[in-house]
Amino acid sequence: MAKHDFDPNYLDPNYEPVVNQTGNYPFHEVLAARLQRRAVMKGTVGAALASIMGMTLVGCDSDDDDNDTGSAAGVQTDLGFKAIPVSNANQVVVPEGYSAQAFLPWGTPITGSYPEFRADASNTGAEQEQQVGMHHDGLHFFPIDQKAGGNSSTEGLLVMNHEYINQDALHPTGATAAADNGGVRPEDEVRKEIAAHGVSVVHIKQDSEGTWDVVFGSPFNRRITGGTEMDIRGPVRGNSKLVTKFSPNGTETRGTLNNCAMGPTPWGTYLAAEENWHGYFANSNPGQPREQTRHGVGDSSRYDWELADGGADDYIRFDVTPGLGDPDTDYRNEANTYGYMVEIDPFTPEAKPQKRTALGRFGHEGVIFAPVTEGKPVVCYSGDDSRFEYIYKFVSANNYSAATAGGYLLDEGTLYVARFNDDGTGEWLSLSLDDGDFAAKVAAADGTMVGDINFTGFDDQADVLLNTRLAADIAGATPMDRPEWGAVDPNTGEVYFTLTNNSNRTEEQTDAANPQAENRTGHIIRWTEESSDHAATSFDWDIFVFGGEQGTETVVDGEAVVTLDDDNIFNSPDGLWFDYNGRLWIQTDGSDAEPYQNNMMLAANPVTREIKRFFVGPVGCEVTGVVTTPDVKTMFVNIQHPDANWPFGTEGDHPRDATVIVTRTDGGVIGA
Repeated sequence: MAKHDFDPNYLDPNYEPVVNQTGNYPFHEVLAARLQRRAVMKGTVGAALASIMGMTLVGCDSDDDDNDTGSAAGVQTDLGFKAIPVSNANQVVVPEGYSAQAFLPWGTPITGSYPEFRADASNTGAEQEQQVGMHHDGLHFFPIDQKAGGNSSTEGLLVMNHEYINQDALHPTGATAAADNGGVRPEDEVRKEIAAHGVSVVHIKQDSEGTWDVVFGSPFNRRITGGTEMDIRGPVRGNSKLVTKFSPNGTETRGTLNNCAMGPTPWGTYLAAEENWHGYFANSNPGQPREQTRHGVGDSSRYDWELADGGADDYIRFDVTPGLGDPDTDYRNEANTYGYMVEIDPFTPEAKPQKRTALGRFGHEGVIFAPVTEGKPVVCYSGDDSRFEYIYKFVSANNYSAATAGGYLLDEGTLYVARFNDDGTGEWLSLSLDDGDFAAKVAAADGTMVGDINFTGFDDQADVLLNTRLAADIAGATPMDRPEWGAVDPNTGEVYFTLTNNSNRTEEQTDAANPQAENRTGHIIRWTEESSDHAATSFDWDIFVFGGEQGTETVVDGEAVVTLDDDNIFNSPDGLWFDYNGRLWIQTDGSDAEPYQNNMMLAANPVTREIKRFFVGPVGCEVTGVVTTPDVKTMFVNIQHPDANWPFGTEGDHPRDATVIVTRTDGGVIGA
């Protein structure tokens, strides 16, 4: 098969092939018959569906008080700025009374010998390993005195993901194709591309004039790349399906890739998500294992790293075609060491990152933690960013203790997947073989076709986690419209998730939680856990808002609770974050055609559902990643894949992803 013939869109790093072929509901009708019971609730899809044009939303009743501005009882969620219009300018636009400044662009030297960025992009791979990576994404600000219980807003560690790369911009004249170079790619080009992925930890400080800069020489400055050595933790550690030439005992791997969103932990570390990792691997064997087929691993890779000149193991590992020997003689299992949340301690630069396998293996968009309570389990949520994939929840087996909390809490627990019923209720379905219901479904499915996979059971719980998507298929989860970032309201505990879009959904595949066929504009769903207990196994849900053009309505009980207008039209919600006061920030990654123009960030009052456009990015970009300092007076926003000459405006410049610092000119609270 010719290179990339298996999918003509495969070179697009944002393209995620539809690999959930189960149809899910039809599969479970068969499974239910085998179990002699109903596995899926029968909904009232049709007149009861929510839609963007005035049909009733099936969901939990709104408790909102229309007279409540969101400022009562110390809760400051009102929006005190004038909404800005859409824009197609090649610059960042913010409201009157605010300023925006580019900061930490790709190539900024942060460690080692601090090699300066070369404007022609001719830095070497070794130099890129000491510079800020490419395609900035999720980020978090850790106050420098956090370990001592402080909350500095003038100095800290800014930690950010670098999702993927623009090969044309990364090299002076673009990447050298293997086909044009004797079947190999130049080794240093590949080294540089791997180094431009991963995570940057940057020590930053604000001076007396309010200007932020890198603290050069700080021991905290650090690059984690696609080649950094990492430990495997949790139930999959040491499993035979993780054995490689690099780690014959299946306990280690190298690198983290396609890091999209993230999640700060309650104990002060950083979790980076591994999202579309499947595209980095190639398996030319037609009989691929389900650990690869259910994720879309193809017969060639996105960047051809496995074809690096010289044949070093650092690069050969991206070819996961089985060799003739045992697994410890090749890299057939290398892809099984990806697809996890990766824990990084920014305050301990000598510590190896840890891949937390108990949280499941899939296309993690990010992770969001529920508020922790002393003596109660730790709970976190994660979306699988692909069309018709699922939303997951992890509940730790051990209880939280502020005195001893650490990453070990993420190594034992129960992983659940969400089912959204059409009556506005929901269930968390256990993916544990110790759960009788799940074990019965697994037994009933044995010997059947789950999508295009001939299911033959799971060896053990580690096998379940290696095949989390397949386990969720069998459990009966609700296939969603690309679940991406999540956020937990600090004031109410409600959980919000963006459902970015899904143009592949047909009318027959709609349901109350995903009611739009050919959903190109997306929506935001939210839920309240039973008894406000985040460890509960049931919840009530509704749709917070639908994206769309002017006049798009979100309707609850026959009443439009949101009607989009010029101040807030948007499409394809992606990034999502609650600030420390409780305002919800919504970022977009969608069409930049009329009427939306450039991608943007909006602020929402979760109490009143008022939404205003706050920030518009430059041409060609995605607006992704947002956080503020604890005093909410400095905001950091990431701009990914801008077009040429942003942010410095010189014709012919290589486009440079960058963080944008937003402040109020009067020094006040952002958004207030």
